[in-house]
Amino acid sequence: MSEKLSRIVSARVNDPAAVAAAAARRVKAASLLGEHGRAMIIAADHPARGANGVGGDPNAMADRSELLERMCVALERPGVTGVLGTADILEDLLLLGVLDGKSVFGSMNRAGLAGSVFEIDDRFTGYDAATIAAMGFDGGKTLTRIALGDPATPSVLENTARAVNELNDRRLVAMVEPFISVWQDGKIRNDLSTDAVVKSVTIASGLGRRTAYTWLKLPVVEGMERVLSASTLPALLLGGEVTDPAAAFASWGKALRQPTAQGLVVGRSLLYPAGGDVAGAVDKAVSLL
Repeated sequence: MSEKLSRIVSARVNDPAAVAAAAARRVKAASLLGEHGRAMIIAADHPARGANGVGGDPNAMADRSELLERMCVALERPGVTGVLGTADILEDLLLLGVLDGKSVFGSMNRAGLAGSVFEIDDRFTGYDAATIAAMGFDGGKTLTRIALGDPATPSVLENTARAVNELNDRRLVAMVEPFISVWQDGKIRNDLSTDAVVKSVTIASGLGRRTAYTWLKLPVVEGMERVLSASTLPALLLGGEVTDPAAAFASWGKALRQPTAQGLVVGRSLLYPAGGDVAGAVDKAVSLL
């Protein structure tokens, strides 16, 4: 990876236009879905929100060279259809030339830094719809946490709706990741009860003046039949941080049988699996599709 990292740094220092050139020559994905008829997207937008921890290592994702190496391994595996990230990471991957034939989604709001007092006030500091279109990407993703007791929530919903509008206007996928969230002991916690996730789905589904290109990114919880029947919008299942891989894979497989479930968006649990076998973890996830 050291040679590849040197190549990235050299381009950033001596030829910044190489990023746009790499985006222009990238071979786009023929479909958002793979040959198995589902999406398998590798997510790596956590560091931009200061969420670098995986398991017991609070800085696991903070080593960019290691993260890129793991992402390259994941993206090479059969059945992986796409990637989700912030501009810094996606540009690194463009310079490495590993995004041909993959769908690419830009992460849009990252200002709700993990553990901050302003975490709900998650402003759009990453990609915007115009740049996603200019780069030839397939869509943008928003994290939309709905805290009924936090006065910042209306602006979160308004800004998410604006992003949904701008992406839909350009016929790009608006991937909305909603949660009902609460403050507990000075920290934001996502309510993963079935009723709360159902409520988040119904709220997120109504954002924007158009929803033809809106997809949902949802956690896998108890009662996914109810969750996925709360909307007709296509849904991608997020992996989150996995403590019991066997149970997680079983729950993903069950949820994928629902008609609106279109695939998986998984990051840390595949990039940093217990035992360190990235290829094996990705292949197992793909097998569920």
